[in-house]
Amino acid sequence: MRISSQRITESKSDSENQQISLYTPLNPTNDHQQEETNSSYWRFTKNDFFPEPSFQTFTSYTSALSQTLYRFRDRFFGRSSDANELIELKKQSENEMSKCLTWVDLVWLGFGSVVGSGIFTITGLEARDDAGPAIVLSYAVSGLSALFSVFCYTEFAVEIPVAGGSFSYLRVELGDFVAFIAAGNLILEAVVGTAGLARSFSSYLASMFSSNPDLFRIQVDSFAEGFNLLDPVAVLILYIASMVAMRGTKLTSFSNMILSIISSLVIIFIIVVGFIHGNTSNLEPFFPYGAEGVFKAAAVVYWSYAGFDLVANMAEETRNPARDIPLGLVGSMSLISAVYCLMALALPMMVKYTEIDRDAAFSVAFEKIGMKWAKYVVSLCALKGMFTCMMITSMGQARYTTQIARSHMIPPWFALVHPKTGTPIYATLLVTITSCTVALFSSLDVLSSLLSLSTLFIFILMAIALLVRRYYVKDTTSKYDMTKFMACLFVIIGSCIGLTALWGAKRKGWIGYVVAGGLFFAGTIGMALLPKQRVPKKWGVPLVPWFPALSILMNMFLIGSLGSMAFVRFFICSGAMLVYYLLIGVHATYDFAHQGSAKT
Repeated sequence: MRISSQRITESKSDSENQQISLYTPLNPTNDHQQEETNSSYWRFTKNDFFPEPSFQTFTSYTSALSQTLYRFRDRFFGRSSDANELIELKKQSENEMSKCLTWVDLVWLGFGSVVGSGIFTITGLEARDDAGPAIVLSYAVSGLSALFSVFCYTEFAVEIPVAGGSFSYLRVELGDFVAFIAAGNLILEAVVGTAGLARSFSSYLASMFSSNPDLFRIQVDSFAEGFNLLDPVAVLILYIASMVAMRGTKLTSFSNMILSIISSLVIIFIIVVGFIHGNTSNLEPFFPYGAEGVFKAAAVVYWSYAGFDLVANMAEETRNPARDIPLGLVGSMSLISAVYCLMALALPMMVKYTEIDRDAAFSVAFEKIGMKWAKYVVSLCALKGMFTCMMITSMGQARYTTQIARSHMIPPWFALVHPKTGTPIYATLLVTITSCTVALFSSLDVLSSLLSLSTLFIFILMAIALLVRRYYVKDTTSKYDMTKFMACLFVIIGSCIGLTALWGAKRKGWIGYVVAGGLFFAGTIGMALLPKQRVPKKWGVPLVPWFPALSILMNMFLIGSLGSMAFVRFFICSGAMLVYYLLIGVHATYDFAHQGSAKT
């Protein structure tokens, strides 16, 4: 199905008649040109990459640079609209993505994107070192926080069912610049995370044949330490996962469903055997490291829930977003939370927490109860989880990248959707090639040091964006109501920071917590008394502003448990993205937003 190429505005001068609107699709779509258009998907012209007037000549670019501050201010306060994200930007892709997903597909996509190696690797480490048997509560806390974030995503995904996910939602409510910084950090973390997952796959596969995790890697002595073990297996498995994702959304969903069903049977086996052979006496003491250990572990195991936001990126390919997205996202996260808690409880029941193996907890636990053969079942389940995570991450991040390209923050060439597969092949290749390059050279310890607070940061922004969407509408909300809303929001965020700082400083007194907690409830109650400016048309988050406010609090609390390296990486990467934005991004988006034209 082709998208209409109708112009937004008509030219009024002869010079303008020689140009096309940036909102016009890059390819013509007349019926007699259909065959030519379909065959021209594989093209690499300058106009495909930089169609904006600012990049036509060196003189035009220097002129644009001289207006950088003005354009930055325009884009900083500039906000998109639902209609722009839903209708106008999609024209940049020239072809529709295939609407082939139901809520059942979304549930299994959520399961496949989240249930990876984390539950098998992180659980043992955190149970042994931080939480003990109370690791089940750590998973419950993280799952509740993830569920609050899921609710925030669902309302936006139903109202704005496009491929951009959080990028589009933040662009509508918080503006272009905030969306760009959030998107850049999330893409970088996804690339690093996927590369790390591929390296883990290689190590896990090697452990099934040898005690050497570097069995399949090639050492190059002339390369720097940490980059001298080339991993062709990691590259190969990433390539296979991406090829499946490029072949078609329904094929990817079906492949994931089959693999996830097999994985769920293995997980049921682990839980049942764990409870049958478990001993409740192993759960004593239940809080060996206290409440502090539970929350410290919760911040770490939260990464076992990461990936559900990628499912929201599939909204554009969902048949009935108003029904399927809430059922798919909330259903999958509820199921995953229950499964994680049961697995986290079964492990310390099988083995005393002091005897849990940090690296292969479940495999060693089965050996201890006389079921050595089961470790191969667990290993295969973990490998399957890593593969589906890579496959869905590749698919979800490609959609995310597509919407960014549609807005011209990166070249619109990456927004093109293939007419036959209905998938964004160029965007998928960009994510795949970058991830493969990182996975080939970088060791796991290097990649783990790059993990950041980006995901939690974006979840906080999503909760703030939802509050803005409900309580502020441009040209409708009075200045008085806006001032009261901003005051309440400031109190909520400030109190969350205060509670997090008190916990991080290990303050024992209760006065500070009472004051900060009182401010949090006062700010939330104050916002609840304000008139809502927008009511969801189809499906909305319940208990607003309480759910979004609790999401801000819990995600802020988890951020406070991260190490300083995460903050260093976040600010360094954000600084690098700011340089790109000032040199290229702000000029491309300024031209595009103001109906600039590119020469044909």
